Amino acid sequence: MPISKKSRLAGLAGIAVMPLFLSACASGTTDSTESAGSGEAASGVVLEYGLWDSNQLPAYQECAAAFTAETGIGVNIEQIGWDDYWAKVRNGFITGDGYDVFTSHLAFYPEFVSNGQVLAIDSFVNADGFDVNQYHPGLADLWTNPAGERFGLPKDFDTIALFANEDMLTAAGLTTADISNLTWNPADGGTYEDVIARLTVDTNGVRGDEPGFDKNSVDVYGIWMEGSGGGDGQTQWSFLAAANGWSANEGPWSNTYNYDDPRLHETIDWWYSLVEKGYMPSLDIQQGVGWADQLIAGKTAMASNGSWMTGYIFSQGNENFTPTLVPTPIGPTGERASMYNGLADNIFAGTDHPNEAWQWVKYMGTTDCQDVVASYAVVFPAIPSSTEKAVAAMGDLGINVDPFYVHIENGTTFLFPIADKKSQVSELLSPAMDNIMAGNAPASSLSSVNEQVLALFN
Repeated sequence: MPISKKSRLAGLAGIAVMPLFLSACASGTTDSTESAGSGEAASGVVLEYGLWDSNQLPAYQECAAAFTAETGIGVNIEQIGWDDYWAKVRNGFITGDGYDVFTSHLAFYPEFVSNGQVLAIDSFVNADGFDVNQYHPGLADLWTNPAGERFGLPKDFDTIALFANEDMLTAAGLTTADISNLTWNPADGGTYEDVIARLTVDTNGVRGDEPGFDKNSVDVYGIWMEGSGGGDGQTQWSFLAAANGWSANEGPWSNTYNYDDPRLHETIDWWYSLVEKGYMPSLDIQQGVGWADQLIAGKTAMASNGSWMTGYIFSQGNENFTPTLVPTPIGPTGERASMYNGLADNIFAGTDHPNEAWQWVKYMGTTDCQDVVASYAVVFPAIPSSTEKAVAAMGDLGINVDPFYVHIENGTTFLFPIADKKSQVSELLSPAMDNIMAGNAPASSLSSVNEQVLALFN
């Protein structure tokens, strides 16, 4: 039964007491670079603002134009794909000529805070009497350090679900309802693996669960891979590992990591087994290939990804692709799981315009901008009333977002491992995970990597 809007939003109020863990809105965005100004800057000040998600660019262009008209402060927006974006942010810290304000991520901002590269905004918040309690409970707290200093205002939040091609489900004798309550375990994959196998088709038209299936000549994969996931696995495997009882660390700003946990190892080993069985593309095949493009083109039947991709995927429907959404599978814990993330903006500590930068950050943290973002039906804004507008906008497009909200309803979200030294941790875990997903090492090899990660904090 679809969850009512009222019950969905009531469920959001319980976020503060959930076992929160976090996510990363990286995947599915373009690698192109696009810049746009907000119009005449009467103040003579033009802020440089960066973001990585091309799907959100039009909404923030509209916000910037309204902001400039109201304040006289110009905003030049640059959108760059994920990898190049973070390279530019870090280079800007060194050269001093980076963005004045940039979209930040919980995975990285602790490192920026430790290095003194971003401004605490407490003095601005207090001087303006800004209400940081207007957001969904728990979101604003994610942007404070252990000392209680605040570095951002929540803009949005997201969870993970499965995007699927309904036409391929029909061809396989399945419906969206059939796969909306899948179960998973690392021993045999449960009904989740059964469906993935059923949806996989070789070049002779034989399905993965039928005799004669040729795993070495696959035409349509049951599910796409989208890289190894590094140490986070946000859209790839984190929801499976969490549903198996694993957590990356002991909570925000923790110095402990659990990559030596057998529950993670058996999850990753099962995940790689899909490659061995021909149900999921190898690391080599999918490198540099966008999961969204493959789903839309009919080369994969399903892909796990974040709510920030909903508007884009559903705008791409065609005669061969009818998009649908289903929740992540129920794991050995008896529950589903999903990373839960909320983005915010950081102000570069070296900006020449800290006061104007705050005004822009504050504007993006209000309904003036978040209602605009909601109208584009791309992400879920952080302010509850704006969230409701986004849900309505998606509903107007015929999109049922319950598969994302089921995690909010049931309290099955978990936070990204918020901790310092993210870059160094990634330098250890990303190649290790690549090695595992290339078939060169078992997942148990993560135990030795975990020792190296822990050594970073000791």
